[in-house]
Amino acid sequence: MPDADNSPGAVQTVVVVGGGSAGWLAACRLAARSVQTGSRLTVRLVESTNVPSVGVGEGTWPTMRNTLRKIGIDETTFIRSCDAALKQGARFVGWTDGSADDAYYHPLNPPAGAGDIDLAPYWLGRPIAGASADAASFADWVDYQAALCDAGLAPKTITAPEYGGHANYAYHLDAGKFATLLRDHAVNSLGVEHVLGDVVRANQADNGDISDVELADGRRLAGDLFVDCSGFAALLIGGVYDVPFRSCRDILFADRALAMQIPYQTEHDPIACHTISTAQDAGWIWDIGLWTRRGVGHVYSSAHTSDDEAEAALRRYAGPAAEQLPVRRITFEGGHRERFWQNNCVAIGLSAGFIEPLEASALMLIETSLDALVDRLPQTRSTMDAVARQFNATFQHHWQRIIEFLKLHYVITQRRDTAFWRDNVAAASIPDGLQERLDLWTHHSPAPQDFAHAREVFSWPSYQYVLHGMRFGGSYRGQPATAEGSSAAALVARNARVRAELVSKMPRHRDLLRAVREHGLQRV
Repeated sequence: MPDADNSPGAVQTVVVVGGGSAGWLAACRLAARSVQTGSRLTVRLVESTNVPSVGVGEGTWPTMRNTLRKIGIDETTFIRSCDAALKQGARFVGWTDGSADDAYYHPLNPPAGAGDIDLAPYWLGRPIAGASADAASFADWVDYQAALCDAGLAPKTITAPEYGGHANYAYHLDAGKFATLLRDHAVNSLGVEHVLGDVVRANQADNGDISDVELADGRRLAGDLFVDCSGFAALLIGGVYDVPFRSCRDILFADRALAMQIPYQTEHDPIACHTISTAQDAGWIWDIGLWTRRGVGHVYSSAHTSDDEAEAALRRYAGPAAEQLPVRRITFEGGHRERFWQNNCVAIGLSAGFIEPLEASALMLIETSLDALVDRLPQTRSTMDAVARQFNATFQHHWQRIIEFLKLHYVITQRRDTAFWRDNVAAASIPDGLQERLDLWTHHSPAPQDFAHAREVFSWPSYQYVLHGMRFGGSYRGQPATAEGSSAAALVARNARVRAELVSKMPRHRDLLRAVREHGLQRV
């Protein structure tokens, strides 16, 4: 194992301020890198016993499978420890026009042939040879995952290897249990030093860097790099460096959330393998299935409804099972910091920013931020500023694009029944970049060249699923009587065959989760 870098300005100690999912994921990723590279990096995490975690981020992206692999947690342990379920996408109900049959899927599988051929123009120009008569929606036409969700089927079987499956998938998880699993793994398997205490101040060197954080009992934790995972408090990026917060309230109106946990009535109740997002008069309700319960919550705009009205809407949705259940209230300001890395401090998680949980971007942003930090971890202070500039430019772009993608769901609605929906389609609330793309997508299907960044967090397939799920666009048409048209027909026909095969053989979601808990998945 190589010796630690003892040169002047070497980054040898990282202090993570704050626990929760963000803090413990950061500690695990940094410590796992140290173990894998033999760099002997010291990782310390300090958290308060007096500050509860927000703990409502229960939806993930498929990226979480890679993150868990990187830090050395096997999938069986994760599923058992976090009451986790498998997520294959999201179903949006009532977003297009609010009618009784208004629903569409944003699955995690890309459309068939993605990267080689764009099926969207051929879907818009149906009928086409090989198309299934009962696959009218865009998601059904280009992929099979929506059918698995409708049937309550899992994306993998018990004989599939860990982190592998027949369809792309992410997880629904208990955020509190997830943080506990990460903490135990970080401390017991990766050598992270866990410090309990309240940070009362950060002391700075002459160059403005943080030299150490001071705890209420007088202890001081020195470090070369500080990761601010202190949540909404933003103790370092906000409290020390006063980096401005850029609100997106003029674009995304939601600023409140109510959350409750609803137990299943019986141990045989089906577990949805997708997030259900149901539009309301002034926001939307999430419905997430875990092993033992559902997590249900109402995200809404306080400018368009009262807290009491929002709670009444949530309880109407939840039905009799929720009559006596308590509701947790969360107030937030949507937006992000103008910079995420300042001097030797990088903000990750809620300290960097927060926007409503539509499309479950919170944990993904933590993972993506940690990928960028760990992959380019500066070895010395002299290289840190260059890395910080790259980091800031990347995540300013990502946050802007995420805000635009979430706004897309509201902008292309046909609903005008309440002030909330009418205000969302007002031109003043639509970012210029999004409006420019919508003008383009009226005549051309979303494509990779529509995005300047090499690795978009939401790429063109996601835009296609939402746009065509909500019946936007349609002036572009494919040409069936061409070689490309023949390829499109073949892909559609193959998709129909795969759909029929998987619907006949995949296990019920609850049955698979029970088997994982009893027997475990195949280790790789």
